[in-house]
Amino acid sequence: MQLISDLQTKVISEGGAAQKAYEEYSEWCEDRARELGHEIKTGSAEVESLQASIAQSTSSAAEQTAKIEDLAGDIATDEADLKAATEIRDKERADFSAEESELV
Repeated sequence: MQLISDLQTKVISEGGAAQKAYEEYSEWCEDRARELGHEIKTGSAEVESLQASIAQSTSSAAEQTAKIEDLAGDIATDEADLKAATEIRDKERADFSAEESELV
């Protein structure tokens, strides 16, 4: 009878230890689920923020590209004007030099 009583005590003790381990694991699972839920919400908010930043940067890049194209056009026009003015001045200088040499 003592053997059965000892065995019963051992089984009850092991069952209590298993129940305690189960409760600890269950609590860990619940805590981890809460943490993951929070991380998911935080990550989703960060994704939205980064997508907005990407959209803004894309828009800004498009605006800057258009501005660069406008400035490149302005530069080409200015260079053409400068070339034309230089040719006119070279011609005027040649005419002036010819007239000056006739007067001297």
